[in-house]
Amino acid sequence: MRVRKLTLAAMALAAGLSLTACQSDDGGTDQGAAPPAASTASSSNGGSGSADSDAAGSDSAGKSPNGTGGSGGTGGSGGAGEDGNAAKCSTDELEITAIDATVGGDAEGTVAVDLKNGGGRDCSLAGYAGVDLKTNSGTVSAERTGDPAPRIVLKDGETVTFGITYPMNDSGGSGVRITGLVVTPPDETKSVTLDWPGGSSLPVTDGSGTPVRVGPLGSAGQGG
Repeated sequence: MRVRKLTLAAMALAAGLSLTACQSDDGGTDQGAAPPAASTASSSNGGSGSADSDAAGSDSAGKSPNGTGGSGGTGGSGGAGEDGNAAKCSTDELEITAIDATVGGDAEGTVAVDLKNGGGRDCSLAGYAGVDLKTNSGTVSAERTGDPAPRIVLKDGETVTFGITYPMNDSGGSGVRITGLVVTPPDETKSVTLDWPGGSSLPVTDGSGTPVRVGPLGSAGQGG
């Protein structure tokens, strides 16, 4: 009977030790499960940081079009209308020259006058230039042909030409000797005196002959 009690006691003790061992293993498993939970939390925090970065990127992208829009606004220029607002050309800005442009067989002589813009800026001209011939018998003023005279904008370095026609002296006499050409640009009072490049004289008339004529700016030859 005593032997049986000891055996039962031994079995009970063994069962107790086995239960304790199982409880220790479960506890170890619970402690080992904690790190994954902590790792999950860390990953969640990292995801939040990534979301913040994306949000910052979205803000930056939102600002970029505004910057582009600002640049576009700056790019808008009023320069396209500058030619239309060009101030008139002054006599001092123009380089004025004259050449003989008579073509063989023409009934009248022709002188071409160039007005070159040398003022370093765009300028405008409109209408007719004033033309006077100096002669040994006084001044002969050219008459306008009456052709349309549109406004012209000359860029720096550009040239516009107009023509002067005059009757040639075929009489064999000395006629009226031409000593100089006086040109006054449109809307100007300051004149330029040039050497006369055409025929040396005009025929003597009683005023009923062919007059000296000037064409509008942009014309060349035959007074327009």
